[in-house]
Amino acid sequence: MLCLLQRVTQASVSVNGATIAAIEAGLLVLVGVERGDTPIQAERMAERLLSYRVFEDAAGKMNLSLAQTAGALLLVPQFTLAANTEQGKRPSFAPAAPPDVAVALFDELLRCTRERHTSVASGQFGAHMQVALINDGPVTFLLRVAAQQEMP
Repeated sequence: MLCLLQRVTQASVSVNGATIAAIEAGLLVLVGVERGDTPIQAERMAERLLSYRVFEDAAGKMNLSLAQTAGALLLVPQFTLAANTEQGKRPSFAPAAPPDVAVALFDELLRCTRERHTSVASGQFGAHMQVALINDGPVTFLLRVAAQQEMP
């Protein structure tokens, strides 16, 4: 499972011209599900997203997590994030999980984060979305929880 997280001052998702999700300060996270991912990866990614220290403390150091700052979280399914771009001039989507698996694991990630955090919004799986954001910093990180990685 891949997540591209961006620290934002605000972000929103629209489908067919209607805003379906919006947050103020927090994290916008684009979520890619790969073949071989399981609910274990979704659970571990939820923990990482909520505890990853990307917000500044009083000394200006990135020492605070989303959970510590009570910021909002916006999860957006992003099929193309799982593409293989190592060769040629066109991405291969072979590494991406099939849609039925991907939607189930995205929903599991959403469930896990909502159980642990009060302000969680979501894009719409399979929809053509317009994502707007104001990246704060800019601060952007790619997190990966690999299927073969041992879970503690």
